Amino acid sequence: MDNKDFSGRKLTDVFKELEQARYSYEQENLIADKKLRDKIEKKNNKVSKASKIKNKNEKDVFNKNKKITKKAIPISGGILILLIIASVVIVTFSNSVMSKDSLASSDVVSESEDVDIEINRHRLNAHNIIVSNAALETVKEQVTEQRDIPFETVKQDCSYLPKGEENTIQKGEVGKKDVTVVKTYENGEFKEENILSETKTQDYLPEIVAVGTSEFLAKIKAHLNDTLYLTSDAVLRKDADDGAEEVAKIEKYIDVTLLELPSEDWCKVAYDSIEGYLPTKVLTSATATPTMPELNRIKKITDKVNIEMDLNKPSGLTLKDYQKIFKNLPNDKNNIFEDNAKVFYEVEQKYNINGIFLASLAIHESSWGTSQIAQDKKNLFGYGSYDSTPYESSFEFDTYEEGIDLVARVLTKYYINPPGTKIYNNETAVATYYNGSTLAAVNQRYASDEDWHEKVFKYMEMLYDRL
Repeated sequence: MDNKDFSGRKLTDVFKELEQARYSYEQENLIADKKLRDKIEKKNNKVSKASKIKNKNEKDVFNKNKKITKKAIPISGGILILLIIASVVIVTFSNSVMSKDSLASSDVVSESEDVDIEINRHRLNAHNIIVSNAALETVKEQVTEQRDIPFETVKQDCSYLPKGEENTIQKGEVGKKDVTVVKTYENGEFKEENILSETKTQDYLPEIVAVGTSEFLAKIKAHLNDTLYLTSDAVLRKDADDGAEEVAKIEKYIDVTLLELPSEDWCKVAYDSIEGYLPTKVLTSATATPTMPELNRIKKITDKVNIEMDLNKPSGLTLKDYQKIFKNLPNDKNNIFEDNAKVFYEVEQKYNINGIFLASLAIHESSWGTSQIAQDKKNLFGYGSYDSTPYESSFEFDTYEEGIDLVARVLTKYYINPPGTKIYNNETAVATYYNGSTLAAVNQRYASDEDWHEKVFKYMEMLYDRL
């Protein structure tokens, strides 16, 4: 097969040409084999014919010798020796001539004997090799491409995280490298690659993960900057030591903000605008103690209850708080206050007046709703009464709610707000009897009893305590 340039051609095309060449080659071999077989057959026929003639000649000679023998012609010893030498020379010359003829041509076959020629039956089957590879397209290509370098993850112990909790403090970033490879494809499908070289172009950034070690935080399920609650009264100190200077006293249920955790026994917190250290044993979280937020809310409300508190601000209590406070009051024999708990709550929202103060005033003036004026005229406050004619001069209402609403508006407009204060219905406070927003200030113009404010405040404390 002639040498050809296969560059720029597909392997399948090359295999097709090989297949065509194989076919031509086999045809030539078939023709050559036939010629060889014909020649062998011809030689064999010639040898066979020669053998027959030789056999006939030998028979004739035998018969002739036999006749001669019968005639008993005597041969001398010298003549016999000459005949033997002549025979040896003739045989030697014949063999030499046959050897030369054999060397001269592979097609010459000895006429004195039969020759068997074996045809090679185990040649490589070029047809099968070409067919099995004709449909297989193997392609190799060398490329240089950018690849990622995976980043490492580094874990660090962290005392301000709950034990076992993990927090990623630095995100990892993959690096970059240029990789030169030789890729092998068979029929378009990737099979393997061999990396020739790698060159790093950008380092990776490791990912840093903080692993918590704090058993205290794990126990209360809290984190830095969370709100914690005191489970008992405690002293806020300047340093994390029992002998350190006192900064403030904090009562049970009050909340603080967790700032730092220098150890498992002490933590730094913020209480209002003050910072200091508290023992961890007196702190809990809303997650660990779900009732704490509600107890904290009530605590903050009740801590503001004092005789000097402002009455022109809502109490901060919810409707449920009011219903809880007025439910089953021992002295509320006719359930007047329990039935009107919602009314006291609603007027607080509408007029910005403390509803507990208003209810305490009604309890004091009506003796828990048992006075004649309260029973006959639905007037819990004795509103409009004069000392000389209390019953006759008092206002009469169709419902307790009507009287509660009117007194709330009067106190808001004339007693507890300074002049010009914006109040309900886009009105402003007239402040005709205003001397301040405390019980003692209202006492000066509202009641002739100098101890009136103290008596009313006792009812207020009693009602708040029911929370």
